[in-house]
Formats: sequence, C-alpha cells, structure tokens
Amino acid sequence: MLKTAAVFSSNMVLQRDKNINIFGTTDSSEVTVSIDGTSVNAEIADGKWTAVLPPMNAGGPYTMAVEDGTDRLVFENVMVGEVWLAGGQSNMEFELRNDKNGQTVLENLSDKTNVRFYYTPKNGFMDEDFYRAEENSSWQTAGKESSQLWSAAGFYFAQMLSEKLCVTVGIIGCNWGGTSASAWMSREYLGGVEEIAPYIDEYDKAVNGKTDRQMIEEYDEYFRYDAEWNIKSQKCYAENPDISWDEVQKICGKNLWPGPMGIKNPFRICGLHETMISRVAPYTIRGFLYYQGESDDHRPDSYYTLLTRLIACWRHDWNDDELPFIMVQLPMFKYRDDIDRKNWCKIREAQMRAYKTVKNTGIAVITECGEFNNIHPTDKKPVGERLGLQALYHVYNDKTTDAFGPVYRSLIYHDGGAELLFDHAQNGFDVKGEPVGFEIAGADKVFYKAVAQVNGDRIFVKSDKVEVPKYVRYAWTNYMEVNVFGKNGIPLAPFRTDMADE
Repeated sequence: MLKTAAVFSSNMVLQRDKNINIFGTTDSSEVTVSIDGTSVNAEIADGKWTAVLPPMNAGGPYTMAVEDGTDRLVFENVMVGEVWLAGGQSNMEFELRNDKNGQTVLENLSDKTNVRFYYTPKNGFMDEDFYRAEENSSWQTAGKESSQLWSAAGFYFAQMLSEKLCVTVGIIGCNWGGTSASAWMSREYLGGVEEIAPYIDEYDKAVNGKTDRQMIEEYDEYFRYDAEWNIKSQKCYAENPDISWDEVQKICGKNLWPGPMGIKNPFRICGLHETMISRVAPYTIRGFLYYQGESDDHRPDSYYTLLTRLIACWRHDWNDDELPFIMVQLPMFKYRDDIDRKNWCKIREAQMRAYKTVKNTGIAVITECGEFNNIHPTDKKPVGERLGLQALYHVYNDKTTDAFGPVYRSLIYHDGGAELLFDHAQNGFDVKGEPVGFEIAGADKVFYKAVAQVNGDRIFVKSDKVEVPKYVRYAWTNYMEVNVFGKNGIPLAPFRTDMADE
C-alpha cells in the first residue's frame, strides 16, 4: 500500500529554491511524484521510498500526485514558499488562543492569510493511538477556528516573514511542554560526551532490570494518578490563586510529574526524537526555530554542550550540516518563592555562546518579555518578530534589518571603573530611567552594584566598593526589571566578563 509520511497532505507548504524531499512507504517497485508539470521517480529500498523534486520558485496553488501503479494519492492546494520547524518546550508550544492578543488576531484570520501550520502529533509512544493521530494530522490554512492551537511565537514569526518576503510561510510545530533538550536528540548524539553523560546514566539506572511491559504498566498507573491529581490541584488554585506549591501537595498528595522513566514516558531521553522529530525529518525546510532551556535549568553548566549537540543532531537528521538554527534566549523569570540560583543566567549565557560559536545560528534576545511568577509569558508577538528579524538578517541576507540589541564586546579600565564596548550599539542606548542590573568586582569576584553612565555607544560602570575593578556583569540574575535597550527597542543582552576564569 502506498503512503507518504504524515507530514505530506493537502494545504502543505513546500520549501522554495531547494531540492524537495518527498518520502513514504510502498509495496511496489516504482513510485512517481508529479507537480506542476514535473515528474520524478523515487528511489525505493526495504519498502521505503524517497523522491527528490527539483527546486521550485515560490508559487501555487498546485496539485501534487504520488502513484505507484496501484495506488494514487493526490494533494490539493499545495503552495511553494518558506518552511520552518518550530521546536522546543511550552513557550514555543504556547497556543495562539492563549496569547495576549490572540483572540483579536484570530478574529481577523482567514484562509487568505499567507501562513500555514502542521502540528506534529504529540504522542510519546508508538501505539495504535500514535498511528491514528498521524493519519488524522494535516496541514492547516489560517482561520479563526483552525489557528487556535498554533504556536503563537511560530505564527507571529511566519506572519512577519510572509509579509516581508511576499510568499506563503509554513510552520511545522514540533514541541512539547516541560521537555529537556535530551528528549529531542538521538542517543547517538546524546551519548559519548562526558559533560552530558548524567542524562543517559540516570535514565539507564531508572529502567535497569525492568521489562517493557513493566515500564508501560508503571507509566499507565502514574498517568491515571496524575490525571486525578490535576483535577484536584485545579480546584485548589480556583479556590485560592495564591496558594503555595507545598500547600497544594499537602491537600492533593505528592505531585509525581514527570512520572516513572521508561519506554512510554514522553519525557524520557531521546523519546520525542523518535516519536516526533524522526517522523517529519527530512521534510525540506529553510531552518529551525528553537525556544527551550527551562527544563534543563537543573544542569545549567552543561547546557551549552547539550544545545550544540542537539543542533548537530537535527542537522544530521536533515542531511544538512549548515541548516540555520535560530534560538530564543530565555527571558527574565522567577517564581515568587524561588531562591535566585542564577541558573537561568547560565542558560542564557550558554545560548549566547552557542550563537557566537556555532555556524549559521541566530539568537532572539527577549529578556524584558519575562513575567514574574509566570513561566509562560503571554505576549509572544515580540518573540516571533525577533525570531523573524534574525531570520531576515542571517538567512535571507537582509543586512538592512535591525535585528540586534546591544551585545557586549570588550572593556577598558580607567578612572577606577570599566568602560564597556558593545556590538550593535552604534545608535546608542534607550534607557528607561537610571540603568540597572550592572555589577562590578575586583579579583576576589565579590560583586557590588555598580553605577552605570551611558556615554553614546558605551557604558561606564563604577562602584566605590571596588578599588581595582576586574570583572563586570549585567542582568546576572534569574529575574529583574529590564530597562536598558538599543534604540530599536531590543534589550541589551545579559553578560559577564568572568566566564573564561571558571
């Protein structure tokens, strides 16, 4: 029986100006793919087939046919434009209907909106439900009802790009709330690196000696418990929105998320790479968008390695080691009762370091978009649009795009303080009040609040408590009110000058 991968359907968007991979399974010895007067024969091996269409200009709608002599599949309303995969955890998953301006946006959407979306089915285990969900999945055109569950950040990115480039933009949503980057990588890329070995070691220890059946039964039992716990906890929060986490657990019982590790737990290492990423790869795309890091804040010192291995893994999955990868730097965040462990600072630093060291990457700085005590900020428009600016600048080579806020470059010591120099600050700074968030230290690395003075495209920082300054850091906290921006409204990126000494 002839099949394409589930990601191929009517209303899909194919990537312009690149060879286009079409793939699936068949019992036949011959498969042909036809679109806009072009037909190509597929290569077939072990029941799997892949056809490669020649590059096409943006346009459509087209009809694409796939046939193997017995079966014929027809896909209508196919557009050729730009395609991006939107990956990560809950802040990429955050739905348009829940966005700050989402309901207004949805009211104005129609199928004439030049954005389309494919939601990779969220299922962490390959059972009957998994395959049923794939069969029922399809590309969607924009509309008040159809766009409700779309990634808000992905939508705003696509909307901006479609208007700037005058083409249809398709987003492949491939995200799941609460997930570690380790869930989205193959074991090949997660393994073999000592710095991130604890991810594998912990999982292997948790499942040691367990049969597949035992792991499935344990997870099913947890799943039932968790569903009941969520009902009870929602009632608690409805009655008292300010109730503490500890009090909720006293009333409802212990929260056991993410449940016992095993082959059915979607939060297991490498699990979503198997059940989501590998199901859409290597659908031809322009690049990746990635908003994640919150669920790896317990191991911030190894996040750079984890992130760069993920980038390498996905590029390998798509057979393109230069495929663009644009990440979101985590915003400011702290729960009300949290101690500031400065772990999010290190995640942000790792993300900026990955941008600076890995080829064909971009970074959207959104520090001011965080919300105190809310890990899911509701205004995703700045997130999507800053991702769009990065794409225009790095990928579509529009160097007139003002895509960056100031980024620390170097410093000069003088007059008992330090003068900071920045990239992307040629137009100076926009400071809302007295600049805050700067700290300075001597060789002992004891940091004190610094007085900061903006001088054109530079900032001079000083503290009376530090006679001989050596180190400077900015926004080195999980949460603060951000008030230093570039003239384009993009905030100064957090930094510290002492990282190399660790």
